[in-house]
Amino acid sequence: MPFQHNKHPVNSQQASHARPLLPLRKLPAGQSAKIAKIDGRPDHVHRLEEFGLRGGTKIVMFRPGNPCILRLAGNNKICLRADDLLHVFVEPTAA
Repeated sequence: MPFQHNKHPVNSQQASHARPLLPLRKLPAGQSAKIAKIDGRPDHVHRLEEFGLRGGTKIVMFRPGNPCILRLAGNNKICLRADDLLHVFVEPTAA
């Protein structure tokens, strides 16, 4: 069973008003989003956190696909390859 890691959980009151979560791989190019949840092995989740990808982080999908390229704050970009052991969920936001 995958480890669920989320340093910034959404409480139940916020969840009722929140938009549905979307797997990162389904985010279209140019769409802004906020990282909502990262599920996977603790060491894999920690590695993403070292790159700045954690709950609450605002991103923009620069190039979808596998691997995808995400733009983080400060115009930094990271490349992320999909894998069955790590799942990133986002909440789409307005640009």
